[in-house]
Amino acid sequence: MTTTPTTERLWSVADVSAFLGIPVGTLYQWRHRRIGPRASRVGRHLRYDPADVRAWFNKKAA
Repeated sequence: MTTTPTTERLWSVADVSAFLGIPVGTLYQWRHRRIGPRASRVGRHLRYDPADVRAWFNKKAA
């Protein structure tokens, strides 16, 4: 029996930018200032866990 992964794929900077409706540059500034959603480096690319982005957004919206 083959199982399918239940985790969502990681988001790129462009994905998070589209989700939040903000420029990509803003995400890089927030990362530099450590005020944005948590991101991880995969090679030389930034990747975001969608659950972390949603949790960060909900915390800021509250």
